[in-house]
Amino acid sequence: MVAPTPADASEVRSSPAPDPLAVSVRGLRMRYGDRDVLRGVDLDIRRGEVLALLGPNGAGKSTTIEILEGFRRRSEGEVRVLGHDPQYVGDDWRARVGIVMQSWRDHARWRVRELLDHFGRYYRNARTTDELLTAVGLTDQATQECHRLSGGQRRRLDVALGIIGRPELLFLDEPTTGFDPESRLAFHELIERLRATDNTTILLTTHDLVEAERLSDSIAVLINGRLITCGPADQLVREVGAKAEVRWVEEGAVQRQFTSDPSRLVWELHCRIDGPIDGLEIRRPTLEDTYLRLLRQEQVS
Repeated sequence: MVAPTPADASEVRSSPAPDPLAVSVRGLRMRYGDRDVLRGVDLDIRRGEVLALLGPNGAGKSTTIEILEGFRRRSEGEVRVLGHDPQYVGDDWRARVGIVMQSWRDHARWRVRELLDHFGRYYRNARTTDELLTAVGLTDQATQECHRLSGGQRRRLDVALGIIGRPELLFLDEPTTGFDPESRLAFHELIERLRATDNTTILLTTHDLVEAERLSDSIAVLINGRLITCGPADQLVREVGAKAEVRWVEEGAVQRQFTSDPSRLVWELHCRIDGPIDGLEIRRPTLEDTYLRLLRQEQVS
C-alpha cells in the first residue's frame, strides 16, 4: 500500500460536500515498457449508479480496476475516486471501498461466522454478522468451514466480505463466473437489493452480457485500451445502429428483413397483406448484438 503524502492525508480527513461523481477519470494511460495498455480513457460514474465495464480479454479492464482501487500506479492521467486520488490514500478511504475479486480462496478452514466476525473488527461501522448472513443468504451455512461451501455460496461470502464495512463504492470483478442459473439469479437479486437499500455505487466487470444488461444503469465498452462508448444499453444500441429483425410467413415461405424501424415495416406489411400477418416475430437488437458489432467495427478500423 502506498503511504499517503501529507497533503493527501489531510485531504482524506476533511469532509467536503459529496461530489455527485463517485469516479472521475480523465486521460488515463498505462504503459508496460513500450506497450500502451490504456490509451487516454475518460470515464465518469455517478453516485448510486451501477456501471458494467465490458471488453474482450486483454482490453485493459483489470488494469483500469486496479488503478481505481489504488493497487496500481498509472502512467498518466487524472483519477478521482470518492473525491480522492486512489494513488495517495490511507485506511479511511479504503474503508469506504468494497472489493470482490474474481477468485478468492483464502481462509479455507475458517467457519463462515468466525470469518465475518473477524473482518468486522477492522471497520468502525461494520454490518453485524447476522445482518450479513441474512443479506447474502448464508444463515444456514454460518457454522460451515469455507472450503465446504458451494461455488455460489462462496461467491456470496465474497460479497459479504466486500460489503461488511458499508462501502460507498463496490468493485465486482466477474462475480458470477461458473455459476449455475439458479445461483446467478440469486446473486443478481442480492446486488439489486444492495443497490436499492444502500444506494451503493457499483462497478461491475463481466463477460455475461445478459447480466450486464440486467444489473447496470450504464455500459462502458473498453477495446484495445480505449473506451469506445459509454451509456445506457438502449442508447448504445441506437448509437451503433444495430437493426431489428422482422420475420413473417408469406405464401408459405418464411420471410425476414432487418430494419431500424420495425414498426413502420410491420405497418407496411399489414397494408400490403390487408390483414393479419402470419407468423410475425420482431427481434429487437440486444446488448450482445451491439457489443459484437462494436468488436467487429474495431477489428476493421
